[in-house]
Amino acid sequence: MASLVIAPSLLAADYTRLGDEVHRAEKGGADWLHVDVMDGHFVPNLTFGPGLVAAIRKITNLPLDVHLMIERPDRYVDAFCRAGAHYLTVHAEAPHVMMDTLRRIRDLGVKPGVVLNPSTPAQTVESCLPLVDVVLCMTVVPGFGGQSFMPGVMEKVRWLADHPARKTNPYWVEVDGGVNRETARQCVAAGANALVAGTALFGAPDFAAEAAAMRKG
Repeated sequence: MASLVIAPSLLAADYTRLGDEVHRAEKGGADWLHVDVMDGHFVPNLTFGPGLVAAIRKITNLPLDVHLMIERPDRYVDAFCRAGAHYLTVHAEAPHVMMDTLRRIRDLGVKPGVVLNPSTPAQTVESCLPLVDVVLCMTVVPGFGGQSFMPGVMEKVRWLADHPARKTNPYWVEVDGGVNRETARQCVAAGANALVAGTALFGAPDFAAEAAAMRKG
C-alpha cells in the first residue's frame, strides 16, 4: 500500500479537453483518477455515466475511483463495473442493502467502498469494514465542487484509521471535499492515506507542483 494516494477529481477538469486533462493528471503525479457520478436525485447535480467511465478507461492505465452519488446504487453497479471502475464506492445514506451491494461489486471483480456524508457517524458502516477496500469521508456536502473543507470530519477519519478491523483488512481511508495543500496536512495527520482534490489540482498553474505539495502532507 502506498503511503499516500493523490486522486484528482475529474469534476473539476475542463470537460472540453477531458482527454488532455486525464493526461495532465497522469503527468502531474496522480495515483488514481476520481470520477464523481451524480444523478440529480441523491444530490442536486448531474454528471457522468458509465459511458464516460468506459471512455476514460480506454485512455489511461490509472485506477478509476468511481464514486456513486446516486439513488439505488445497487441498480447501477453492474454497468459501472463493466465500464472499468477499479474502485466503486457507494453511499451509506442511499436506499439500498449496503452489504449486498458491496458483495455484488466484489463478485464483479471490482474493489468495493463505502462513503459517508459529513453528518453520518462512522459507526454506521462499522459492520462493513471487513468487506471494503476504501472508506471515503466527505468533508463537504456532496453535489458540487469548490466547497469549503469541514475540519470536524477529521474525528471520523481518526476513528476509521485506528479501527481494529483495519489490522486485518487494510482499507484506504479517503477524504474528499475542499482538499488543498493546507487541508491535506490535516487529513494526513488524522490518518487519511488517500486524498481526492479537484479545484486545487486542475485549477493550479502547475498541477505537478500542487500534487507534490499535497503529498508532503
